[in-house]
Amino acid sequence: MPDSTSVTHRPSYTHDSARTVLRPLLAAAALGLVVMYGVGFAESPLAHNAAHDVRHITVKPCH
Repeated sequence: MPDSTSVTHRPSYTHDSARTVLRPLLAAAALGLVVMYGVGFAESPLAHNAAHDVRHITVKPCH
């Protein structure tokens, strides 16, 4: 009979550990989209032009 102290335990990845990782990632993505679209469609010329310039820098079509 093996000694119980010599048994190695592997970590078990459960559904809860996946939630622990996914929730912050989804929250950050949602916040990023809100900020990006909020600034992109802002009435303030300064905020809108800043977003517009970023689109030019990253070679994304905007016109």
